[in-house]
Amino acid sequence: MAEVFPFRALRYNPHKVQLPSVVTQPYDKINPQMQERYYNESPYNFVRVVLGKRQETDNDQDNVYTRAAAALRNWRAEGALLCDAQPAIYSYTQVFKSPENPTIDLERRGFIALGQVEDYDQKVVFRHEQTLTKPKADRLNLLRSTEAHCEQIFMLYDDPASEIDKALRPECPPAVEVSDEYGVVHRMWVICDAKVIALVQQKMADKKLLIADGHHRYETALNYRNEMRRGSNVDRSAPYEHMMMTFINMDAPGLVILPTHRVVFGLENFSIFDMVVKLRERFEIEDIGEIKDVNQALERLRKAGTTKTALLAVTAHSGFLLRSRSAIVTLKGFAGMSERKQALDVVQLHKVVLEDALGMSEEDIRNQKHLKYVRDAHEAIEEVRNGAHVAFLMNPVRMEQVRDIAFAGEVLPQKSTDFYPKLLSGLTVYSLEEAAVGSATGGH
Repeated sequence: MAEVFPFRALRYNPHKVQLPSVVTQPYDKINPQMQERYYNESPYNFVRVVLGKRQETDNDQDNVYTRAAAALRNWRAEGALLCDAQPAIYSYTQVFKSPENPTIDLERRGFIALGQVEDYDQKVVFRHEQTLTKPKADRLNLLRSTEAHCEQIFMLYDDPASEIDKALRPECPPAVEVSDEYGVVHRMWVICDAKVIALVQQKMADKKLLIADGHHRYETALNYRNEMRRGSNVDRSAPYEHMMMTFINMDAPGLVILPTHRVVFGLENFSIFDMVVKLRERFEIEDIGEIKDVNQALERLRKAGTTKTALLAVTAHSGFLLRSRSAIVTLKGFAGMSERKQALDVVQLHKVVLEDALGMSEEDIRNQKHLKYVRDAHEAIEEVRNGAHVAFLMNPVRMEQVRDIAFAGEVLPQKSTDFYPKLLSGLTVYSLEEAAVGSATGGH
């Protein structure tokens, strides 16, 4: 099933750079303000690789992708990036506080290694979200130019006994320790012990992998692999057949999924009362008045969602708690969809509320026409106070729901999951060129 491999990572040289000034959040979480801050922190900041600034003078010879490749080359030449001497896997932990319960320290454990890039029909790697063409084209151009996987994708595997985590608990101090801008402490150990690596490979061999974060980058790796394959003789050991992944046990503590709330705006003739009337057939609706205490409202939503679908619709001056009725209502939008998927809060919201009651099309939702995704509930409510029609506050999808739906071959609507915290970018780089050299000399 899952094949994992050690590799010789490119890593920042701590004698040349200060790690806190060069690592970043993943490319798709970097807004323009963050990008500017990263640029100012260090000339070696990793943002220049994963999300460089575009220029009006960009052309085929000089653009964000060619500048990213040049940055990697120059940093290596200057000794800011060094290649590890031996193939390794990298034990990786994150200590953090969940935004939903900031009083408790949590720890998420995993390891960074190469994973075999597999077609979905092989039933080894499973997705849980659809992807969009534009982000994949962007990442493919970056991969072509740099010939490197610069960010890990977040892979989940099933290990109820935590056998792999137990094998990867080094007693020495970490090789890397750095805190990010959200207060998350990232630690990494370099594991070169051949016996430990073999044990991890053996334990992973019967696992199925579920993409938590990084669907676009995974499918980019698939597209790149297909480009690079020549003829019918497939060499599964070729560098482009692998990509850098962080593997995390879905059964372990410390796995946090946050909700992503929805804000609706710009519809013609929107009326919250008309919407409520249309939804009464499918939801029990409780008018809870103006939302003054957001945390209290979220707790009420959480309790309502313990046994059935629950949503909280919020306008500038009112709040309505929606709880699904026990009977499943036939809806055109549910055609071909399993009852397991129909029961998801996010599916009920998209199909019953946004499409059926508010008249938005699937294309509208996919293109975020009249729809905005907001991670923070306070920000979502502020949006309606500033003129948006309505915010829908959500409970997070549960890990077992994501697992069961993905392994059954179904996918969730976009922005259904927000795994927290994000993996830090800039800890390791997988250079395909370095891997090819290593393969020629007997290493990976």
